[in-house]
Amino acid sequence: MGSGRGGDGHSWAQMIRLVVTVALLSGCRATEYEYLNWKSDGYNGGRSYGKQPQCVDIPDDLRLCHNVGYNRMMLPNLLEHESMAEVKQQASSWVPLVHKNCHPDTQVFLCSLFAPVCLERPIYPCRWLCEAVRDSCTPIMEAFGFPWPEMLTCDKFPQSDVCIAMTSPNATEATKPTKPTGYSPICPPCDNEMKTDTILEHMCASEFAFKAKIKEVKLENMDRKVILQKRKKMLKEGNLKKKDTKKLVLYLKNGAGCPCQQLDNLGNQYLIMGRKVDKQYLLTGIHKWNKSSKEFKNAIKKLKTHKCPAFENVFK
Repeated sequence: MGSGRGGDGHSWAQMIRLVVTVALLSGCRATEYEYLNWKSDGYNGGRSYGKQPQCVDIPDDLRLCHNVGYNRMMLPNLLEHESMAEVKQQASSWVPLVHKNCHPDTQVFLCSLFAPVCLERPIYPCRWLCEAVRDSCTPIMEAFGFPWPEMLTCDKFPQSDVCIAMTSPNATEATKPTKPTGYSPICPPCDNEMKTDTILEHMCASEFAFKAKIKEVKLENMDRKVILQKRKKMLKEGNLKKKDTKKLVLYLKNGAGCPCQQLDNLGNQYLIMGRKVDKQYLLTGIHKWNKSSKEFKNAIKKLKTHKCPAFENVFK
């Protein structure tokens, strides 16, 4: 069935790809579908569900995918999440990455797995779509100390026509963004937009947070080494011990050449956030301490009570 041709000369694979593209771009609403246990000839990642799949509405509070372009999703999904509660919990960790705009198809790629469109067969994202999103977003994730997770290893996904594709796999080198190896042209922890959600997202990616001034900034390989003044007002201690705070040095990962206005002005007080990765303390967020900003004051007020997604359940 996978290689048969219709009467109009189009292969079944081409027709499925067209259906998937139309479903993603037109916002069509599938009401019924038949699910077939399936493994592609060239792909060993297909699975047979023990639980009968259903086509259900994408809930508004599934923030990752509620505006992805279609309204119904398959459950269990393609990451083996069997309940909507599990889907929401796992998907929430990826919302900040989509907000970073590291690749135009990040949301489509992730939602093809977390909230797959209802079709008669499960359609996975194309391998090169995964690779494009991975290559663009890994520097952002690494800036916060998170590696690209094993559950999204791109080799698991198909290379055939029967896959979800939004970016052309044949894009010329001239049209592709250029990034030196191991280097991010932006500084994700230095997002200068004073928005409550951005500050809280940085806090959720962090283990500790405090108010402090910066003593000195040095370059060290591809990183920026941030040396802090001794006096600090702790807001979130995490696993940071008191003795560690006295000579605390943070690293802006791959940040040697990216713009960070906060690190250029050492006279200000800052809300500084970080987390320990291996033996280093990474700078995961830095915002000017500005009590005249309603957004900033609102973020500080919510710091201790805000419920964060469980990153450790996803990025492993």
